[in-house]
Amino acid sequence: MRSAAENQAVPFSLPLVIEDLSLSFVCRCYLGSGRNVASKKHTKTPALEEEEQGGVALDALRPDSASVASSIKYHAEFTPSFSPELFELPKAYYATAESVRDMLITNWNTTYDYYEKMNVKQAYYLSMEYLQGRALLNAIGNLELTGAYAEALRKLGHNLEDVAKQEPDAALGNGGLGRLASCFLDSMATLNYPAWGYGLRYRYGLFKQLITKDGQEEVAENWLEMGNPWEIVRNDISYLVKFYGEVVQGPDGKKEWVGGEDIIAVAYDVPIPGYKTKTTINLRLWSTKVSAELFDLRAFNAGQHAKAYEALKRAEKICYILYPGDESDEGKTLRLKQQYTLCSASLQDIIARFERRSGESINWDKFPEKVAVQMNDTHPTLCIPELIRVLIDVKGLSWKEAWGITQRTVAYTNHTVLPEALEKWSLNLLQQLLPRHVEIIRMIDEELINTIIEEYGSEDLELLKEKLKQMRILDNIELPSAVLDSLVKSQESLVNYSVEEEEEENSEPNEVKKPTNKEDEAKKPNDKDKKTEVPKAENPEKKVKSTFEPDPKQPKLVRMANLCVVGGHAVNGVAEIHSDIVKKEVFNDFYKLWPEKFQNKTNGVTPRRWIGFCNPELSKIITKWTGSDDWLINTEKLVELRKFADNEELQSQWREAKMNNKKKLVSFLKEKTGYVLSPDAMFDVQIKRIHEYKRQLLNILGIVYRYKKMKEMSAAERKEKFVPRVCIFGGKAFSTYVQAKRIVKFITDVGATINHDPEIGDLLKVVFVPDYNVSVAEVLIPGSELSQHISTAGMEASGTSNMKFAMNGCILIGTLDGANVEIRQEVGENNFFLFGAHAHEIAALRKERAEGKFVPDPRFEEVKAFVRSGVFGPYNYDELMGSLEGNEGYGRADYFLVGKDFPSYIECQEKVDEAYRDQKSWTKMSILNTAGSFKFSSDRTIHQYARDIWMIEPIMLP
Repeated sequence: MRSAAENQAVPFSLPLVIEDLSLSFVCRCYLGSGRNVASKKHTKTPALEEEEQGGVALDALRPDSASVASSIKYHAEFTPSFSPELFELPKAYYATAESVRDMLITNWNTTYDYYEKMNVKQAYYLSMEYLQGRALLNAIGNLELTGAYAEALRKLGHNLEDVAKQEPDAALGNGGLGRLASCFLDSMATLNYPAWGYGLRYRYGLFKQLITKDGQEEVAENWLEMGNPWEIVRNDISYLVKFYGEVVQGPDGKKEWVGGEDIIAVAYDVPIPGYKTKTTINLRLWSTKVSAELFDLRAFNAGQHAKAYEALKRAEKICYILYPGDESDEGKTLRLKQQYTLCSASLQDIIARFERRSGESINWDKFPEKVAVQMNDTHPTLCIPELIRVLIDVKGLSWKEAWGITQRTVAYTNHTVLPEALEKWSLNLLQQLLPRHVEIIRMIDEELINTIIEEYGSEDLELLKEKLKQMRILDNIELPSAVLDSLVKSQESLVNYSVEEEEEENSEPNEVKKPTNKEDEAKKPNDKDKKTEVPKAENPEKKVKSTFEPDPKQPKLVRMANLCVVGGHAVNGVAEIHSDIVKKEVFNDFYKLWPEKFQNKTNGVTPRRWIGFCNPELSKIITKWTGSDDWLINTEKLVELRKFADNEELQSQWREAKMNNKKKLVSFLKEKTGYVLSPDAMFDVQIKRIHEYKRQLLNILGIVYRYKKMKEMSAAERKEKFVPRVCIFGGKAFSTYVQAKRIVKFITDVGATINHDPEIGDLLKVVFVPDYNVSVAEVLIPGSELSQHISTAGMEASGTSNMKFAMNGCILIGTLDGANVEIRQEVGENNFFLFGAHAHEIAALRKERAEGKFVPDPRFEEVKAFVRSGVFGPYNYDELMGSLEGNEGYGRADYFLVGKDFPSYIECQEKVDEAYRDQKSWTKMSILNTAGSFKFSSDRTIHQYARDIWMIEPIMLP
């Protein structure tokens, strides 16, 4: 057999396809029917030896390698994306993906035909991000066809792993928010829950990150350049989405949103297969366009080309970029258009499905019994006023009916405690873009105000003002006139009551006092004067208006997170400590009002992708020692490993698997960065979005301190003192986040200096991996030994990479923040390196800093001075170091407490070195981390969402 490299130069001849063409079509029929007629030779797996389904052995229902090869050859010839002459790796990937897609489409159709027939309640997950990663290996793994596809591709001259590497990562997400959404889809399919995902089909994603001498540079992501074999365009499923225009009221009082700018949202479906199940759910992505009539042919022929396709470009750019820069008004408008497009198109689709399933008799009160909408963070908030708008303006329901249905349908997942991440939109912008929605938001806000007044009363206006300031959806906006009138009347009644009460106190029962003389009578005011004098002083109307008057110097805003809390029936945080902060701090007033709404749903990750498929060697070991591969669905089985944590045979196998993964990582990093690294060093990894609160700066300053101490020692002292380390960073800084980009530049400068220092050699290396994504993580995580999750306590909602690392036997160093708290509980305190201030201490520490009482550790001052000495090149790091200094001011005063936690951090790192020297003990810690990660499967999380929020049941296909 020819090697893959040799085969790339060999024509993929037509006769090769023709001789098996009939078999290809039979294979495709098999793929559609679930029956293998291509080969009668099968080898049953032990688990399926005795199982039968309808008299046919279950393994006989899977295609063999010959069937798979025929299907791949068919697609290479008849679904061409490439020229017919050669069968090179890119073509092999597309043909392979399309052959897998055949099965997914069949299962997708079966799944949704059954859901339609049974008219089941479905969950709909709305998210601006889906960080999917490559689909090929995940899909064939879930279908249990890895072996068949590997063998088929070998017959065709290629290696499955090489073919899989041809797939670009789908550029539909950026960080943990998007990866969580993708893990949830995998779990929903695996657990047979009826569900969809909805998102946007970004043409260029966030950006592709390049690392140059100037730090991070951004270029457009080209993931769709060669097409996407996993998506199915649904040209028959499209919806009109409207912007701008005006609201008009008819003679019957009914309101209609007219005029404005119309675009069309077209559906692209991506099938999501479950593991060891027929269930295949759907991720529906919206792409935007306009009708052909809006292309100005007359302008084009007149040479006014830009004018001719202006409407086309306005529509298309909605789905160009994930999170377009919003420094400008145009950027803000585009972001808001994106969010509304997602909400409007998705809800129209959901409603159409509900109406179709309902038949001729539609009962809208049953809508929440068939539909559950989950908003992944605040980006899909507009689905609340949009659902109300459709129900009232289009379907003819009353306000009370629409409001009740919406509240019973929608739920909200909060992902942040950062005030700047709790979205606030300009009222003026919203008014221009979505005028009808602003009317509805005002109505929701008025409902909320009345609820607050009922709860707290109107006697104490200052208390009421404070509650409204914290809780209103509309920020710095006048109170509705009806509310103002009510408050004025309330104050007048209060004044009159006070006057009457005073009169009663000043009069004796059964006695009428008369003035003794004219002088006394003149001095004493009569009743009329008494009644008018006090109200005149109080002036209730003026008092109410002055108390609640907006500040003209401050912007008028719409607080989307508050709208989410008010408009939905459930609010959940994503880790125990985060949910506690949400209740006690972020939404404390709402929690006091509606405690039953608030829940915790600790995040999870799919064990299939994040250990089963990306770390097959360790997976085999786990399967061997737990007795089966059931742990891939029932992660509680991982606890079995605790019994064997001291077993020398297991430890030896465990270390061998880790070393093999490290060697793969060494090859990968050489290819990506050019650095040659030693697999014998400790691999210390921090991969996540670059942000000040995640404190990559603390990590790199710790490395700088380590390097400085090394330079002050002899070679013998260095070797004695320090364990060799490779410190790996990965992550993107948002393109307009200047400080985050400075951190990237600093990391790369430090690495360039240390990595070329002959005195240090392999004792310390620093590597920044460019363009971090899911596929990069799938190589980094299995090869890592120490993982850093070092955010300022109380600022990370949860994290999911910490779960992935622990699942792969990596030991964590971190603060008591996010899911770190629960991970440490499960893996054991002795198997987690803890440092830093606790969440409840942070406010006092910042206050201490503001008062000038903080005294920095000498080692911290030493590091900053070392950086400023120019040892890492000519770049001026005064701004970066300056952010850690001073006691107040934007971008200063060390808001994220790097200096405070620095001494604790470097002392903890010394403990890491000490622990790593004892490899037997370290390996035991590694095993216990994997065993303790059982709680952090997204399967477990989805079960909780389904039970507590969505109220849906698994649906087993017949």
